[in-house]
Amino acid sequence: MTRWMDEEAGPVVRPFALIGGRTRSSGDTLDLVAMVTATGSAPSGGFVPGPEHQRILSLVAVEATSVADIASDLDLPLGVVRVLLGDLKDHKLISIGRASASERILKEVINGLRAL
Repeated sequence: MTRWMDEEAGPVVRPFALIGGRTRSSGDTLDLVAMVTATGSAPSGGFVPGPEHQRILSLVAVEATSVADIASDLDLPLGVVRVLLGDLKDHKLISIGRASASERILKEVINGLRAL
């Protein structure tokens, strides 16, 4: 079977169609630097992870990954990835840690700004 579109045409399915046109997840807005890890739990409540959910789970199963890195690795808009992550979080398949800067890093940033 021959393909009727080339790679330059882009995806056949628009990114927001992947999430049913939703623009927000049911939870909190996720920070770009929030770290996401897989919990290792099995899906519950009849939730069947889609292909994009599975790709996220495979990314975060190995090591904690930031929301921004997940969006980049999947080549999807950040808003779409946030909704997908919200789905996974609602079903307890991932945990999301808030990124916090250490005092040392903050001091280095302040000193760097002063040096400008």
